[in-house]
Amino acid sequence: MSQIEIKKVTTKIDLKKFILYPNELYKDNPYYVPALISEEMEVFNEDKNPVFQFSICEKYLAYKNDEIVGRIAIIINRKEVEDLGIKKIRFGWFDAIDDISVTKALIDKAYELAKKNNFKRIEGPVGFTNLDKAGFLSKGYDKLATMIGIYNFPYYHKHFEKLGFSKANEWVEFYIEVVDHLPDKVIRFSKLLKEKYNLKALQFKSKKELIAYGDQIFKLLDDTYKVLPTYVPFSDKQIQYYKKKYLPFINKDYVICIADENNDLVGFAITMPSYSKALQKAKGKLFPLGWYYLFQASRSNEWVNFYLIGIHPSFQKKGITSIVLKEFHELFTSKGIKYLETNPELEDNKSIQLLWKDFNPINHKRRKTYFKEI
Repeated sequence: MSQIEIKKVTTKIDLKKFILYPNELYKDNPYYVPALISEEMEVFNEDKNPVFQFSICEKYLAYKNDEIVGRIAIIINRKEVEDLGIKKIRFGWFDAIDDISVTKALIDKAYELAKKNNFKRIEGPVGFTNLDKAGFLSKGYDKLATMIGIYNFPYYHKHFEKLGFSKANEWVEFYIEVVDHLPDKVIRFSKLLKEKYNLKALQFKSKKELIAYGDQIFKLLDDTYKVLPTYVPFSDKQIQYYKKKYLPFINKDYVICIADENNDLVGFAITMPSYSKALQKAKGKLFPLGWYYLFQASRSNEWVNFYLIGIHPSFQKKGITSIVLKEFHELFTSKGIKYLETNPELEDNKSIQLLWKDFNPINHKRRKTYFKEI
């Protein structure tokens, strides 16, 4: 039996091998969507990504017969440890061949870091923060992946369960065919709420106008999810980093922002044209033609992906999502959008799932994270 060798990623060349490995593992899989190589490189750039002000990350590659057969990133988020008192090792960016000895050798590195820091819990796959991808796909292997979800082979679950891991969280995703007409009750309720609370849907004439609301969007994101026991608020530097990284690339027409009479945001939701097929064509590269494929996908597309939603706590459970729904329906109709795919939503987050009930959603994907006490 060939010996498995685990090597720490220490150079830029090794990091590129780490990032490119899934492209080789899934090269014959029609549902896998490659990440942009440049974006993945920046995620692990300690000089650019502000998460490294409070995070430690060790990356490893597994080799067998001098070929890469697996990878893992092992993370300590000190804000999570210090602010929430949750002493755990996070692992993410996990991929491996169907050999449980490879998975074990990689996860053993997480055990080592946990023991070194006197931590008793390991959990993943997750990223550095709540905006990173999380959860092994457990349903929907025959569905095209999206930019915001992990794609993996079914055997990943068998490996971790055999190694004594248990389910930590589960997410659901929905496929939706856009209906021709919303129910009259949704339209009436949306109008009633706007009048009752003096609310309005903002119309952005330029991307600059949208970017001006960036701080409010991230503040609203924090306000929405801070009630979750594992949510780690964004630092100011993270907010500025994410604003610079994401907002310039968001199509302003696909963002719904609801404001009060003072133009303060009480809700927002972000969708984007699906870039899955464009990224498959680009093979992770923006040049020479990757940018063109992405540009074409943004201009003409029957599919959209739902990314984020935030509702101010004082307006939650007041039906504000009906305003968002109505605005989305008008947007989809005007753009010729026929299909929508939601982002991963926690299985018990029924309030978000109610947003789509009038669209006859179909649960086509599920995903799980795993944990182990050691």
